Amino acid sequence: MSRKTMVAYDGSPQAKAALRYALEEYPEAEITAVHVIRLPEGYWTLFVESEEDFPGRERAEAQARDLLDEADEMTAGADRSLETVIVKGEPAQELVDYAIDNDFDQIVMGSHGRQGASRLLFGSVAEKVVRRAPMTVVVVHETE
Repeated sequence: MSRKTMVAYDGSPQAKAALRYALEEYPEAEITAVHVIRLPEGYWTLFVESEEDFPGRERAEAQARDLLDEADEMTAGADRSLETVIVKGEPAQELVDYAIDNDFDQIVMGSHGRQGASRLLFGSVAEKVVRRAPMTVVVVHETE
């Protein structure tokens, strides 16, 4: 049976390692790379009608497409196809919601492995996904 595997992809070395891991470990899986555009927070939300109107939207979407094109090139070398998706919002929540809504069997993602004060300041998307996701989550710690 073919598994549906979602890879969280932000272009970081950890995300690239996660994609490589998914390609190698799950050769029969349908793989989808998902990039989350984090919406800016702050007063601007009072002045726009929808998420589609946020400042810098076009530039953020172009950067996301470039990152996912890069991911697509990685899979071409592995002779695999890759579906790519862009979503907007808070990364951990959007990744879990997308995985649930699209019946993924597992999520593969990289982790920066921050510790101490930097982890407290920046939070951990991987940790939040692991806590919230009802499916298997594989966290890849290696870098390129």
